[in-house]
Amino acid sequence: MSEFQATVNATEYPPHQKHKVIFETFDSLKPGEAMLLINDHDPQPLRYQFELERSGIFSWEYIERGPETFRIHIGRVGA
Repeated sequence: MSEFQATVNATEYPPHQKHKVIFETFDSLKPGEAMLLINDHDPQPLRYQFELERSGIFSWEYIERGPETFRIHIGRVGA
């Protein structure tokens, strides 16, 4: 079984849908579960958005940091 309950390849979505899909996927996770985010650039603005909107309930760990592909483990933390 994969360590990820979901994978979002952000390169497959138009710009106006990317964050919506990522947050919907994250919100569907249960505490202790994780998703894999794949992107073609460092999604640092997305991390800032997570810090503002999901503070204290997510973890963020780079698995691969470019230069062409970024893979991030985003976990749902909390009880």
